[in-house]
Amino acid sequence: MGTRRQFSREFKVEAVKLVKERGVSITQAARDLDIHQTMLRAWIREIAADSQQAFPGKGVMKPEQAEIERLKKEVAKLKMERDILKKAAAYFAKDSL
Repeated sequence: MGTRRQFSREFKVEAVKLVKERGVSITQAARDLDIHQTMLRAWIREIAADSQQAFPGKGVMKPEQAEIERLKKEVAKLKMERDILKKAAAYFAKDSL
């Protein structure tokens, strides 16, 4: 088995443009680019779904994914702070008795 081919965002965008803007058939474009038709169809769907955020790249998160990660970290931090405050409140309540 060979290694899996990697394609840049620019390559994918240009491949989709061949079909969408220049009117080349998917079959012909895939043959010309030496890629499988299924792959080209998937790229077309991805760009149609979200043209600005399609093909974010290796290790790059889409903005909404990055926001979810940031919020998860914030929630974890707030839970930790809440737990510390609960322990402190219990400690001081015990002392005042």
